Amino acid sequence: MTKEQAITLLKLAGIILCLYLFIVGIGAMGHSFKLFGKEFSEKILTTTSSPLIGLFIGVLATSLVQSSSTTTSIIVGLVAGGAVSIEGAIPMVMGANVGTTITNTLVSMGHITRRVEFRRAFAAATVHDFFNLITLVVLLPLQLYTQFLSRASVALANLFADIGGLKLGSPLKAATKPAIHLLSQLVNDQPVLLLIAALLLTFAMLAGIVKLLRSMVLERVEAFFDQHLFSTIPRALIFGVLLTATVQSSSITTSLVIPLVGAGLLSIRQVLPYTMGANVGTTITAMLAALSTANVAAISVAFAHLLFNISGIVLILPFERMRRIPIFLAEGLAEISIRNRLIPFVFVGLVFFVIPLSLIFLTR
Repeated sequence: MTKEQAITLLKLAGIILCLYLFIVGIGAMGHSFKLFGKEFSEKILTTTSSPLIGLFIGVLATSLVQSSSTTTSIIVGLVAGGAVSIEGAIPMVMGANVGTTITNTLVSMGHITRRVEFRRAFAAATVHDFFNLITLVVLLPLQLYTQFLSRASVALANLFADIGGLKLGSPLKAATKPAIHLLSQLVNDQPVLLLIAALLLTFAMLAGIVKLLRSMVLERVEAFFDQHLFSTIPRALIFGVLLTATVQSSSITTSLVIPLVGAGLLSIRQVLPYTMGANVGTTITAMLAALSTANVAAISVAFAHLLFNISGIVLILPFERMRRIPIFLAEGLAEISIRNRLIPFVFVGLVFFVIPLSLIFLTR
């Protein structure tokens, strides 16, 4: 066995261990809410019953941790623990979709001293922002009026349960149960301490999974990151789905193309379907977390996240005029930003922090 093969095997073992502990973290989160008791769960349910509060919590939380995978996994844990309803969780995962775009927007600012590069890079980053915002503006009112995502996701979750989906999750749940109880005992069954430990474990293990997968996959992929991977819309879309599902982070995969656009190797029109695919690929993490709970409500939320992103693609991708809207907005903002370099910072501050925080307090 060569040294390279040995390193690869160690990385694979590390990924499996991190994945196991990630699922333990999700389970421990649900267990901590049971320890808090019914009154605490009811209080959270009341707080998140407002769709707008749930939405802005999702935006703000994801902006802070810079990972929609982490936020949606935590939401799944909350639903599995009975602290948040399906209807309350759906606006939160919608908000997580918006919040995750902060990373590639920040990456684009690395080009801010080079005018032409920055205009291209910032437009490529914010086209993801505008696509997610447009999807949200259209689908959130539709969800609130018709509950189409709730109904469709519950139907899919029940169908999944009928064909043995929950039974598939049972062995995994059984395998993690001893570790969850051990973690609970280590903190003397204190719900606050268990929740903190569960959150830290979830964050750390997801970061470990992403780092290990990135070192194994992206180093090989980068050599092929040229125009033939983005030659058609379907190819860019599928590549975005597969790469994000593989490395478990849309933040990484979308940020990866920003320097390529800045250098003029890719165009904003090629990147748009790729970012749409990244939105779908990132739902795999929450789906995995939901399956580990063997809880129908948690699986419903994971399906709702998937359906939301697929609906956004169906809404915009097939129609050239619709595709032009986020591109036009992103290029327009980039053009204004090269005239005043403070505008990108104001944009990030307002969209991801000031507006969500303000509206959370105003709508309480």
